[in-house]
Amino acid sequence: MKTLIASAVMLLAPAWVMAQATTAAQPASKTTSAKQDAPAKAKPAPAAKASGNASAPANKTTVAKAQQTSSRTQLKSAANQVATGIIAAEAALSPEELAIAERVHVGRIPCELGAVVNISADAATPGYFHVEGKGFKYRMTPVATSTGAVRLEDQKAGAVWLQIANKSMLMNQKLGQRMADECMSPEQVVVAEAIKKTPPPSVFDAPKGSK
Repeated sequence: MKTLIASAVMLLAPAWVMAQATTAAQPASKTTSAKQDAPAKAKPAPAAKASGNASAPANKTTVAKAQQTSSRTQLKSAANQVATGIIAAEAALSPEELAIAERVHVGRIPCELGAVVNISADAATPGYFHVEGKGFKYRMTPVATSTGAVRLEDQKAGAVWLQIANKSMLMNQKLGQRMADECMSPEQVVVAEAIKKTPPPSVFDAPKGSK
């Protein structure tokens, strides 16, 4: 009987040892598997880095827009300064030119052949005038003359408005033509009527008492 028990124990011993070895190996496999899975779970980390890089272009776009806005503001400021400088230069008329401007007849001035010239003072810039009519529009300034006649010019367009005591006329020197003639304001009409009643002496008339 003892011999049978000993034999059974010897037969079962290898099976028990193998079972213990299998049980001990299972935690080791789980540990190894966990270690292998760890890098796979850690892969999202580069995505976070990519996300950080993705914000960089957005920041660059914001900076670029800010620079464009700043440039536009600077250009607008420069344009305003240029415009201010032009206005200041226009306003710099001499006392003689301003005195001529005070003699300019303004309003609706009829001319021959049914033409009309409208002259109005520029409210923003003293001494400047808007001279308008059918097919033309000029901005003119006074120019001193040796004869004392009132002369307005738009040098860019080549237009000239000449005003004497009894009439005015508009010329375009670039085109070489008169655009309006025999123009008379109410003041000039009065002078013209007076001249008709009492014509001025001719330069060819001999003074009284002379032979």
